[in-house]
Amino acid sequence: MGSESVRVVVTGMGAVTPLGHDVASTWEGVLAGRSGIGPITQFDPSQMKTQIAAEVKGFDADRYMDRRDVRRTDRFLHFAVAAAQEAVADARLDMSREDPYRVGVLVGSTVGGLRTLVDSAGVIVARGPRRISPFAITAIMPSSAAGYINIMLGARGHSLAISTACGTGSHALGEAAAVIRRGAADVMVAGASEAAILPLTVACFDNMGALGDAEHPALACRPFDAGRSGFVMGEGAGVVVVERLERALERGATVYGEIVGYGASDDAYHMAQPIEDGSGAVAAMRAALADARLAPEAVDYINAHGTGTPVGDPVETRAVKAVFGDHAYRLAMSSTKSVTGHMLAAAGAVEAIFCLLAMRDQVLPPTMNLRTPDPDCDLDYVANQARPASVRVAMSNSFGLGGYNASLLLRKVG
Repeated sequence: MGSESVRVVVTGMGAVTPLGHDVASTWEGVLAGRSGIGPITQFDPSQMKTQIAAEVKGFDADRYMDRRDVRRTDRFLHFAVAAAQEAVADARLDMSREDPYRVGVLVGSTVGGLRTLVDSAGVIVARGPRRISPFAITAIMPSSAAGYINIMLGARGHSLAISTACGTGSHALGEAAAVIRRGAADVMVAGASEAAILPLTVACFDNMGALGDAEHPALACRPFDAGRSGFVMGEGAGVVVVERLERALERGATVYGEIVGYGASDDAYHMAQPIEDGSGAVAAMRAALADARLAPEAVDYINAHGTGTPVGDPVETRAVKAVFGDHAYRLAMSSTKSVTGHMLAAAGAVEAIFCLLAMRDQVLPPTMNLRTPDPDCDLDYVANQARPASVRVAMSNSFGLGGYNASLLLRKVG
């Protein structure tokens, strides 16, 4: 990842999730085990097998953007802009003091403006091509969120968008840290956003047999539990500000933690299922440890990908055992998707924020709904209640459709 002498830290954080429209309310909800999962309200789900999701409720994009721009852009961009504004304000980043060519943006999405695409397809069928908005194409592009944030900030440096399904958020943070390390930028605003709770996506995942359900929505996502039946779709955004440690200290910024390791791999096996031996996940985690020059025993906590699928959870558990050996039974691992749902691209960015907060507050977020242990999932998953703990090094795992794997290692500074 470039120069070994460059230490990259997170100095600002922003989030929009089913638990809140900022980092503080989201983190409070996670630690309390409060579920963001409920009946779908964004469309009539009566024809769907699955009728629940983890929606962002009560979000007002007009608070963050000009009303005209809100109308011309997609919900996923609105979330990204809100999270970016919070992160930049939290970092006390003053663009009037920055060289705009040294500030970059790396914000991705799995499907980008899919809502705009679906709506526009309906318009062209019902009303003809002349009724399509000239702004539809820029609203649909997965790169539009990064582009808008650049315009909002006046950032003219190293900027791009990536899309690696559920790995996007973790890849974005890891790649942004690499940009800083190789000296291509002084500051990177990085993360991911998703707003894909639509009939099309719910039907796709339903027909794939991937979505979980339960008599009560809050119990639907049960990572590592023997009764788990699948994941719950979520939406939201997570964005952070990253920069060199020396620079952050010089300007008196809050340092939440250091990105010390980043590993990426691909299963090269199947578009929708992880390879059964977990070798792709193993490769990503080992690469992150090697990048950080840390022994497995240094890791205190893992925020698991932990979607609650029958196949995925045992594979991740198997992979963690392969990487950490006996230490796998001493470290703690939890899935916050049990309350946030699976925010797809945004998941990795938001869960990295949870790792930073776990180190700040010295507390482990719980895996909710873990009632019946699965013999194939026999590690410490911090079941059902947050727990005080000493956390100096945390890992965040993200494994996506297409076999994409990403692992981040974060360390407490000081």
